[in-house]
Amino acid sequence: MFEIKPTMKPLTLITVAIGILLSGSLFAGPPEYKQVAPPPPPELYGLGFYGAIDMGANVYQNRGGDRTFSDDNPNSPFFGDTLTVSPKNDVGFFGGVKLGYVFLTGVVRPTIEGDFFYNGFRGGADFSLRDSFGNQLRSSSVTTWINSGAFMGNFILRFAFGRFQPYAGAGVGIYYAESAGAEFQGPNGSLSTGGGQSHADLAWQVVAGSDYYWTPKFSTFIEYHYLDYTSTQINTNESRDLGQHLIGAGVRVHF
Repeated sequence: MFEIKPTMKPLTLITVAIGILLSGSLFAGPPEYKQVAPPPPPELYGLGFYGAIDMGANVYQNRGGDRTFSDDNPNSPFFGDTLTVSPKNDVGFFGGVKLGYVFLTGVVRPTIEGDFFYNGFRGGADFSLRDSFGNQLRSSSVTTWINSGAFMGNFILRFAFGRFQPYAGAGVGIYYAESAGAEFQGPNGSLSTGGGQSHADLAWQVVAGSDYYWTPKFSTFIEYHYLDYTSTQINTNESRDLGQHLIGAGVRVHF
């Protein structure tokens, strides 16, 4: 009988291969780690000091509605006649500059701002005289041009959503206004006068708008003002405040 002995070659080859692999890993040294640069911080738009210019339309001045006056004296030759006064509310123009500073870098950013602008608009009224039967006896009109300057200090809250930044706020200050003259138009022609009176008093406003930043330091914006000229130096039984609605646009540059 022949005895068959198992061969040792496969086991020997496996042992040699494992030894080669282990010796290769020992001589290779520690593993190399590549340093990855951190991502750049996100860009922040509209920070710090800024200057701006804006202009637009004074679209409406609230001078009140029509007022009618009647002669109720039965002994008057004009008994029953009525005079209707219709204030004019024409579109005007405004334009000026802003200087301000934006605090913080979060979503809500308090802002202080100086707002200085020219504000010009037409004034005056149309007059209509009618008899007791409603027939028009006479009509005339007065037109004036008001030149004014407003010097306001605003406190604003800006809401930063990247490039898009809406905002709202309010401000107080003073205004100076002067009449550039008046033009009277009646059935017999027209008459013009020179410059009229001037007046300075308190003013306040509410503002709201939105910026779009093309770069971190440059934006274009639209803005609405409700501007109120007070008349604290004139005592009457009725309010003489002149509320105005201004809509404009401009550019803003941060330093």
